Amino acid sequence: FQLYGYCYQDSNDIPDTLTTITELGSPLEMIQLLQTSWEDRFRICLSLVRLLHYLAHSPLGSVTLLDFRPRQFVIVDGELKVTDLDDASIEESSCTSNSDCFMEFPARNFTLPCSVEGRCQSMNEKRNLYNAYRFFFTYLLPHSAPSSLRPLLDKIVNATGNHSKCGSAKCLALELSPGPSVNSEFAQKCVKSANAEYKRVPEAFIPDENYRCWPSYHHKGCLLSVFDVNEAIEICDSYSQCKAFVLTNQTTWTGRQLVFFKTASNRIVPDPDKITYVKVTE
Repeated sequence: FQLYGYCYQDSNDIPDTLTTITELGSPLEMIQLLQTSWEDRFRICLSLVRLLHYLAHSPLGSVTLLDFRPRQFVIVDGELKVTDLDDASIEESSCTSNSDCFMEFPARNFTLPCSVEGRCQSMNEKRNLYNAYRFFFTYLLPHSAPSSLRPLLDKIVNATGNHSKCGSAKCLALELSPGPSVNSEFAQKCVKSANAEYKRVPEAFIPDENYRCWPSYHHKGCLLSVFDVNEAIEICDSYSQCKAFVLTNQTTWTGRQLVFFKTASNRIVPDPDKITYVKVTE
């Protein structure tokens, strides 16, 4: 979480009161997140993975969040950030045997190895990882994910849930990073043959004729991301009410283009930043 400034001052006869100025974020609502596009949920999970990696290798040492729940996080510009560090700890549990390194959660328990230095190995990191799994990954990653990415996502979710291979923040960050292979998998879909012909109208926009769809980037219309015009045509063909679509010059964080889908094309207005496609045959 971005800290812009702070100061110490006395307040109501309480010495050394700390006042902080931080960036503004939106409260995290899981139900609302599940209604957003998978692409946006992937971005949130990726930002969480980067946070986990930082906590595991911070300048203070490995940091664990003892109160690791969604209400402790906010969304800032599409990314997840932690806001409450009151319950953060850098103390790794001491031990004399593996049985001292017992971690208990509501659904399952884990026993970690006790190091020769008498500390439970990676307990802070493992606790953060499992909490990320049970509060975030298990809900946000698999739901409506692209079919071609599901084997990778299942591997990631299982690794964090079982503390098995790749059960570390560093390995998880490498697996989940949106490299060329991941980007191409969910950027481009298998496009079917079009069922209709479309007329291209450059520098034009349809201001009305909206309908709602899910998931949409606009709450009063159907605004979706596409890889190219062919995918937009396929989407329009799949909705019986869709009679036209408008390509905008806006893109998502992965580079996919945002497109408005419309129920009719009765009124087309000039707009140099948009291109409209109108369905002409069925």
